[in-house]
This record gives sequence, C-alpha cells and structure tokens, in this order.
Amino acid sequence: MGGFTLGLCMSYYIRVLGKNPDNISLSHLRERAHPAPLKVSEGKDEDWEELVLTHESGQEIAFVEKNLVLKGQLGADELQEFINEVEHLKPKSAATWLTEFLPTVKVIYAFQLLSGTDHKNGWDILEALRTLISSHAPSIQQADGEGFSNEEGFHILWQFSDSAHGQWNMGVLRDGRWVHFEMDLGNREHREAFLRGELPRGC
Repeated sequence: MGGFTLGLCMSYYIRVLGKNPDNISLSHLRERAHPAPLKVSEGKDEDWEELVLTHESGQEIAFVEKNLVLKGQLGADELQEFINEVEHLKPKSAATWLTEFLPTVKVIYAFQLLSGTDHKNGWDILEALRTLISSHAPSIQQADGEGFSNEEGFHILWQFSDSAHGQWNMGVLRDGRWVHFEMDLGNREHREAFLRGELPRGC
C-alpha cells in the first residue's frame, strides 16, 4: 500500500485478513507501538476485541478491531461481501486468486484511521503495528478506495478512483507467480496494462 493524506471528515479503514485466528500478545503489540500508548477498549488484555492507539498527548491515531470469521458474526459477513465484490473487479487473474484465498481467512483486523494518523509520526506507528499483525500468519491487506494486496504486500486489485495518481507498488500474476513492480497510477498506459493483468511497459 502507498501513503496518503487522511481526510478527517471521513472514516477510512485498512484491513489485515489473516489465516491464524490465535490471539496476538498484547505485550508484543505494545512493544511495537512504543512510545505510543495502546489501550484495550473492548475485551480483556490477552483476549482483546478492540484497541485504541494514541499519541502520548492522547490524540487518537486509530482503532484496531479484531473480528473472527465465524458464522453469523461480523467477520464472516464482511468476508462474504469481499468475496462477492472482487469477482467483478480487475485484473481478472487477481480476482480469481482472491476468490480462492479469501475463503481461507480466519480473522479480520480492521484499522480505523483517525486524526492522529496525520500528526507527527502517527502513520509510522500505525504501520509498525500493522506490519506486526500481518506477520502473525499468512495474510493479505485491503484498503478502502484502493483494493487488495497479496501476501507480500504488493497491490493486486484495482479499486482506485479515476483521479488516482502517484507511484505505487503493484503485482500481477504471470504463469502462476507474482511479478512485482512500481507504476504510476495516473499513467493511462500503465493502468490499462495492469487491468489486463500485464506488466506495464517501462516498469
């Protein structure tokens, strides 16, 4: 995923979709977030359901919600929405890969980004925490208004707006293997090649 400037008037989520539903030690999470405080807002310390990450000043950086994929619960409903959604997106090869990967997901960690993300080193703190959670088990990522990544963290499915621009780390499937590269989201030729599942010329 790439960087961005958060619009404070809107809710923005980044999600980690993992295969391991086991709890991640709160002490390890706090160690990674240090010196930013990380508090449990729902659940108990080692069986937490929601965390709040803040600056030392108290300004909130993000809420982190853990949702197990269990029938009749939010995690399962959200996962099914993703499965239904990606079927119709491009590149087709990535959409097919995701429809095979998503049913193996056991837990979804949802990061709701708040105003503190854009304050001082808020984004770096958030990324350190997200990276630790991502490494807990084979996982992929999803970001609102952007799309999905593969297990290596490279972007594989287009959900950007037509006005998207800037350099982005991407991946396309070739002969069953991911080919990773950097492209300009605003370059029309790069975009069209990616949507076809091809490596853009010059990338």
